[in-house]
Amino acid sequence: MPTLGDVLGLVESWFPPHRADSWDAVGLVCGDPADEVRRILLAVDPVLAVADEAVADDADLVLTHHPLLLKGVHSVAATTPKGQVIHRLLKAGCALYAAHTNADAPDGGVSHSMALALGLVDPVPLEPDPVEPLDKIVVYVPVGDAERVRTALTEAGAGSIGDYDSCTFTTPGEGRFRPLEGAHPTIGAVGSLEVVDEVRVESVCARGLRERVLAAMRAAHPYEEPAYDVFEMADVEDHTRGSGRIGRLDAPMSLQDFADRVADVLPPTAHGVRVAGDPAQSVGTVALCGGAGDFLLDRARTSGADVYVTSDLRHHPAGEFREAVHASGGGPALIDVAHWAAEWTWLPVLRDRLAAALGDTVAVTVSTRNTDPWTFRA
Repeated sequence: MPTLGDVLGLVESWFPPHRADSWDAVGLVCGDPADEVRRILLAVDPVLAVADEAVADDADLVLTHHPLLLKGVHSVAATTPKGQVIHRLLKAGCALYAAHTNADAPDGGVSHSMALALGLVDPVPLEPDPVEPLDKIVVYVPVGDAERVRTALTEAGAGSIGDYDSCTFTTPGEGRFRPLEGAHPTIGAVGSLEVVDEVRVESVCARGLRERVLAAMRAAHPYEEPAYDVFEMADVEDHTRGSGRIGRLDAPMSLQDFADRVADVLPPTAHGVRVAGDPAQSVGTVALCGGAGDFLLDRARTSGADVYVTSDLRHHPAGEFREAVHASGGGPALIDVAHWAAEWTWLPVLRDRLAAALGDTVAVTVSTRNTDPWTFRA
């Protein structure tokens, strides 16, 4: 039976907490990583109705998208709304964990899941993230010591590329040097020119790990003065993660038909689906952002998309967007959907991913509670 720590290790490998925005509050809210997990409940919001559902379902973990403690509090007493949630879960032995902005950007995250739900083909980030800054470490080492140095590099965190680790490249060569007075050479003698069969070992590492990796290399290297290079890699875009998504439909349709598809795919809410555009307009390329996406309006307008789907659009930015579209003679229509409904599309994808990784050892379910704050339209 996996522990809470096992499950969270899996989740954090997909959605690393350090990729969350600086203002965010993600991670474990309550629970003991040593406890066993048999049942997991997935939800968008950590509200009391979801906590009640978790208790009724005998869940050991509630994993939500939105954090419970995003803003600072001075008390989690059971007399406060947030405290009620924590007390209800802790009394039932249920943990609470949040994956928020760290789950928005990657493939398999919120916007990517929404794109798949709406039937987009080959969705890619609307605004790709830059790849995390990388260094390439190159070190020259005698052939017989190369494996020890490669292992040290890997254990210090170098050589991780995507879903692979221990990534290095080795080429043979000839090292030449002459130890001078005061040196204590591992090979050769002071004053004598030495020629040694060496290899060039290359590996990449996150720039933040540079000093740790170099220290590990020096400790494992047989020479008192290892020869090595550090190259800062150029900044490039990461097309597997970023804000929003853009993709094409398998066949063009009218804006009216596409809006109907959006309404059919998303769980129903009092908010419904609001549209700004000509119902007869043809839609072939769709841009979207799960959750509040008005920060991507300019990107969407110049993306070549026929429609931009997101949530929480405000009057003035939406109006100015439509005016700019009219002035330019073309551009995307707008579809505004409920924030909760858009982000809910991530939950079935996460359920399937967890089930595939954990097998039949853990039951994973999606909350049936509609936690959108709006309850009816007059």
